[in-house]
Amino acid sequence: MKTWNFGIIGAGLIADFHAMAIADIPNTKLIACCDVVLDKAKKLADKYSCRAFAGYEEMLKIKELDIITVATPSGLHAEPTIAAAKAGKHVICEKPLDITLERIDAMIEAHKKSGTVLGGVFPLRFNDAVASLKEAINAGRFGTITYAGAYVPWWRTDEYYKNTWRGTWKLDGGGALMNQSIHQIDMLCHLMPPIESIQAYTGRPGHPQIETEDTAVAVLRFTNGALGIIYGTTASFPGQFRRIEITGTKGTVIYTEDSFTLWQFADERPEDEQIRKRFGKITGGGGVADPAAIPYQNHTRNFKAFVDALESGKQFSITGTEARKAVEVILAIYKSAKTQKLVKLE
Repeated sequence: MKTWNFGIIGAGLIADFHAMAIADIPNTKLIACCDVVLDKAKKLADKYSCRAFAGYEEMLKIKELDIITVATPSGLHAEPTIAAAKAGKHVICEKPLDITLERIDAMIEAHKKSGTVLGGVFPLRFNDAVASLKEAINAGRFGTITYAGAYVPWWRTDEYYKNTWRGTWKLDGGGALMNQSIHQIDMLCHLMPPIESIQAYTGRPGHPQIETEDTAVAVLRFTNGALGIIYGTTASFPGQFRRIEITGTKGTVIYTEDSFTLWQFADERPEDEQIRKRFGKITGGGGVADPAAIPYQNHTRNFKAFVDALESGKQFSITGTEARKAVEVILAIYKSAKTQKLVKLE
């Protein structure tokens, strides 16, 4: 069995999630990491017994490296991702792929040109409960879907934003949506038909010192005629569970954290009770007020699926094009909020 050698670019909080995920997969090995602050890279390298570099340019010269994970601030994803493509390395890039569609498209094109694979990180897609919800939608169990909503009522302290890249347009690319709520927005992209149009408002009533929004609300129309809402905030003390609600003429599901607080269909089936028993208890909740409390296990599934796709030659489910969708929606929300006009998505 081939061992896939990994390198991590960026040694902040999320890099530790990447390192733990790599350690959990039998045929993968972390052999290098880098950060512009070399001491941070050395600290991560010491913890996971790998080599440390001050820059990704030197790290990418390692012939044995197969896969790079990008864990830098959001607005610094494109450059290392494109450099990795030119070096012949596959890339798994943290959410968002980057903060503009132009930069994301350049990343996608670089990997297409080099023949390497670019994949995104949206760990929630790999939760077993999500697979059950996706199957129910595909089977038409909701009848005509009339509404879908994503809610992220989280809390972050002023200290969280102090002296950091978070909450800046240059490096965060946004606030409560681009950083925190993007996972739930990706869930809507994954579960529902494309969004046709958006009308939105954003503000920063809870953290006026930051540049970007700490609260946003958007009203959606999907291409199938369903309506919806996106609500994301980091100004809801003490932080509450995030959830997805999908309802139609024959069923309703409320997906809260990693569980179903409601799973009900007009055509009750034997497996419904099994699903309610298996996923009826909320065991998540990490991240509502502390980003370090988010479990890393779905990162492991995300990374393993990427490696499995490379080994099988099949397309990874979260391609660059797929990961681009959530960013497109968020940027449309920002545009609508700024212009106070309805924005149509292509």
